[in-house]
Amino acid sequence: MAFILDGEHRPGRWLVTCDHASNRVPDWVAGGDLGIPAEDMARHIAWDVGAAGVARELGRLLDSPVILSDFSRLVIDPNRGEDDPTLVMKLYDGTIIPANRHAGPEEVERRLDALYRPYHAAYARLAALRPDRVIVALHSFTPALRGRAPRPWQVGVLYSHLDERFSKPLIARLEREPDLCIGDNEPYSGHLPGDAIDRHALRLGRHNTLIELRNDLIATPAEQAHWAARLAPILAETLEGL
Repeated sequence: MAFILDGEHRPGRWLVTCDHASNRVPDWVAGGDLGIPAEDMARHIAWDVGAAGVARELGRLLDSPVILSDFSRLVIDPNRGEDDPTLVMKLYDGTIIPANRHAGPEEVERRLDALYRPYHAAYARLAALRPDRVIVALHSFTPALRGRAPRPWQVGVLYSHLDERFSKPLIARLEREPDLCIGDNEPYSGHLPGDAIDRHALRLGRHNTLIELRNDLIATPAEQAHWAARLAPILAETLEGL
């Protein structure tokens, strides 16, 4: 299966997405083993640790549908354009991905057809169910890349300069929280041509934002529920103010 739907028929205006929800490798891809250690498959390079739990609970609280990928970003990254050179990573944060080293055009096309394209077809269908849809993409980031300085932010809000309508007010609202360090397009820029937000929101004029949570803060179901409960009213308040 390429994706999981949670609350598909909920009536809310939001669509909560989690592009990197799983570290699963289908058995038809290198026998279900990319050739890297289990500890690497548990790291951020294979999925967004903790993000799926936050996304599911956020969708429940907002009474809106959720779509989650059901394959590792190392198999193929649904948050990249089909022509992006990082679509199938051969090296990520110091780890070589043996099963991807010789993945040529035919293998990439196979993964696109079986996983990437079905995910985006379902995403597009859910997004189109309401003309006033607002897309909130949930991701998580590692506290520090190998050999790099620690990242201070608890929450990053990512967006494209092509559409700041929702994200800028959201950042302003989050910055009123006295205990939070908020990243404005940190720990990296939110503008990536061909990514999921570009494809399903920017090109169609839909309100959108991408929220990155530091993954050490959402390691447990209780922490995931806590952050969803904290974010849901802030998102709703921000939308009401537009």
